[in-house]
Amino acid sequence: MTIKDIARLSGCGVATVYRVLNRHPDVSEETRRKVMGVVEAQGFQPNGNARRLKQRSGGGIAVIVKGSQNMLFADLVERVQRLLRAADRDASVSYLDEDADEVACALQLCRERKPLGLIFLGGDPALLQREFAPIRIPALLLTGSAAPLGFANLSSITTDDEEAAYQGVRFLAEQGHRHIGVLGAQPDSSRVLGCQRACLALGLPFHPALQHEPCRYSMAEAYAAARRLAARCRELTAIFAVSDVMAVGVIRALSDLGQRVPWDVSVVGYDGVPLAGYLVPRLTTVRQDTQYMAERGVKVLLDMIERGGAPVHEVVAFRLVTGESVARLSLPGEGL
Repeated sequence: MTIKDIARLSGCGVATVYRVLNRHPDVSEETRRKVMGVVEAQGFQPNGNARRLKQRSGGGIAVIVKGSQNMLFADLVERVQRLLRAADRDASVSYLDEDADEVACALQLCRERKPLGLIFLGGDPALLQREFAPIRIPALLLTGSAAPLGFANLSSITTDDEEAAYQGVRFLAEQGHRHIGVLGAQPDSSRVLGCQRACLALGLPFHPALQHEPCRYSMAEAYAAARRLAARCRELTAIFAVSDVMAVGVIRALSDLGQRVPWDVSVVGYDGVPLAGYLVPRLTTVRQDTQYMAERGVKVLLDMIERGGAPVHEVVAFRLVTGESVARLSLPGEGL
């Protein structure tokens, strides 16, 4: 049952049905009773999200968030919405599963809402490469690089994930850790590749099938993955989690296994979300500059919309924030 079906059965126009469902005052009582009679008889449940999109159609910015468990995205969404409100721009937010097709969602929103611009949070560059071409409005990819894609209407603001992960592993090596596990993401992700590159450059052993455990971005998934990794690779003295959310699951799993962080196993996270500063122990993490990313991203997108600006691709600086979750091990030659 669709809105068009309700219109046909009630003898009213589609626009009239929308007005009735959205409780507009400019509908006669007779028409309202006719439409609602069909709605009740057919057991129709209006889609609240679709109704809100229709109410706010045209002229806004559509924000597509890929992954509902990612705390970094929650921080970015809040900042982006605040900045867009300050610029007198409406924003609608669509949350997708991390395995969903964000470009298909964007195309549907373009058809239904006709937004002035799009913001992708957590977009997959490979998927964008294959499917983005039909999108003609200005768009922005946050936390990923669209520079190699070459689309004239797609900008990107991101952290160099591979280099940031490299520096996280390098820090662990500087603290004397030689057996380091990596938890989260897929083997070809930039963060995992950065960890692997660091191990190779620093002369540390790294066997992906042994030392890397993929998982989805959630505490529960990370908890289970950490237990698998710990059982498979008992000589690990440190784990690099590719997000702070995952690091929470890792620390809980290690505790349940009787391993103390950082005395038995050290943990480094990634993102620098506020939660990291309140964990016990306080998490050492690679912090992304969400304030700058949001401000710069919104400015770039609005410039493309309002002035036809050229696409911008910018890499934002990161910072390693040392907490209490990494222990220093004795290096060869120390204490002699």
